[in-house]
Order: sequence, then C-alpha cells, then structure tokens
Amino acid sequence: MKKIGLYFGTFNPIHIGHLTIANHMAEFSDLDEIWMVVTPHNPHKKKKTLLDNYHRLEMVYRAIESYPKLKPSDVEFKLPQPNYTVHTLVHLQEKYPDKEFHLIMGEDNLKSFHKWKNYEVILEKHNVYVYPRIAEGVVKTQFSNHSKIQRINAPIMEISSTFIRKSIAEGKNIRPLLPATVWKYIDEMNFYK
Repeated sequence: MKKIGLYFGTFNPIHIGHLTIANHMAEFSDLDEIWMVVTPHNPHKKKKTLLDNYHRLEMVYRAIESYPKLKPSDVEFKLPQPNYTVHTLVHLQEKYPDKEFHLIMGEDNLKSFHKWKNYEVILEKHNVYVYPRIAEGVVKTQFSNHSKIQRINAPIMEISSTFIRKSIAEGKNIRPLLPATVWKYIDEMNFYK
C-alpha cells in the first residue's frame, strides 16, 4: 500500500522552502509520494492577495514537474467550502482505498492542532509528519510523544510567500527563492506587481 503524505498550502506562490520540505519528506521519511494539496480560495474571505486557484495549482505543477515523487493536487477545489482537513482525508480514503494518507505539517501548526476539527479522528486513522519551524508557543504535552506523530529532521526553512509577494510588488529581485519555472510564470503573468 502506497503511503501518501499530504502537504497542504495556499502556495501563493510555491517557493523553494515548500519544495525543500516536500522533497525532504519524499526522500528521508517512509512516505512514497507527497501530494501538494492547493487550498482553495475561501469564498467567504475577501483576500485580494490570493491568486486564483488554478494559477496557484499551475505554479505547483511547474515547480514539481521534475520531481517524480511530488504530485500536485486540486482535491479540495471540488469539496464544499469552508472545508476541513478531516473531510478531505475521508474523501481521499474513499476515492483511493488502495492508498494510505498521512498529514505533513509544520511545528507551528502542531501547536494549534488541538483546535482542529476532529483532530482525534485524524490521529486515530492517520500519521502526522512534523517538520521543524521557528515559532512561538509550546506544543501540547499530548502531542509531545504521541505514537502517531513523527518528527522529521528537515531543514528549517523560514521563507514566507507573504515576503515574496511584498518583495515582487516593491520591484525586488527574489528569484533565488523561487523555482525558475515559477519565477518565469509569475513574471509572464505579471502577478503580485
């Protein structure tokens, strides 16, 4: 049975931090594939800075084309909004009964994991792979030595999409932070200007 790690994000835009972590999970954990799940625009939130779903999916697709273990996923585009991770997991498990799905999250998310909808259900059926982040706050004791939570010693990547968007708007050259294919797409489409 293939083990799939789900790496959720708005990927607005996807950058080398996302790519480094996804690739590290694919190469240095027991996961067979990493699906980059593009989080759809929440129709109830007015976010001018969030590019259209398909543009963000396209950037993910371009970024990971040459990484066979990484796959773009638009699974959440078709689910009712607002959507919860627990629902996505149920949907995927039903659609792909021959695969095992697990979550990938940064340590910053683990700190608020106890507030997630049905987090106990998630932990019952899925493993959580945690990569390190520099963040305030403390991980709840219940998650410190949980059998379903694995810490992966991935490189610490503190690059933010917000910083990238802001820098592009200010006319800064931030090309080293983006896969070349993504930079080219952003430049051609005139995004974030």
